[in-house]
Amino acid sequence: MTEQTKSFFKPLTKTIESLSTGQITEERKVQLQVLINYISEKYANGQEIKLNFICTHNSRRSQFGQIWAQVAAYYNGIEAKCYSGGTEITAFNEKAVSTLKNAGFKIAMKGDENPLYDVFYSEDVAPVGMFSKVYDDATNPTSGFAAVMTCSHAEENCPFVAGTEKRISLNYDDPKEFDGTAQEVAKYHERSMQIASEMFYVFSQISNKLKSF
Repeated sequence: MTEQTKSFFKPLTKTIESLSTGQITEERKVQLQVLINYISEKYANGQEIKLNFICTHNSRRSQFGQIWAQVAAYYNGIEAKCYSGGTEITAFNEKAVSTLKNAGFKIAMKGDENPLYDVFYSEDVAPVGMFSKVYDDATNPTSGFAAVMTCSHAEENCPFVAGTEKRISLNYDDPKEFDGTAQEVAKYHERSMQIASEMFYVFSQISNKLKSF
């Protein structure tokens, strides 16, 4: 990938340039197309694009979804507001935070129990405030948003998401399964890069469509 006119921290730029959408299977692209169609329709109608990534604990996959979708939208020049939440409150997992730092984000932590993390990806944009919360937390949208379900457990235990316009299933394997193993760092990185690649694929498809008009 080549960097657009947007400015990112240099280490993050390298990570973005290393992303590959070529490994996304055709089956997965069918699932991602649901999200592409939703965003495209909102954009075409001049409506605000709001995405809420939902997983059980809002500690790993949903947080990755939120930040990478926000970055991908910004990279492709599409205004979107990305959120995340869970069915339970825990904390933004420290291993997930470290994974994002290694990818080139600058992160500042405030507080001890369930800390607030300010995640910076550019000098030109305000940071994304990230912490573990339920999906209907006061900081998340109450209407006009897509609920992007990132894990099967949340889908099963959250059959109804109030206020959502569209429920989209994009399940990811949980890197938590490798906590405390020799594969821990690699698996967190793998999941982060998978989610990043897919979010960049989604927003690049929309950007390319707009350029063709």
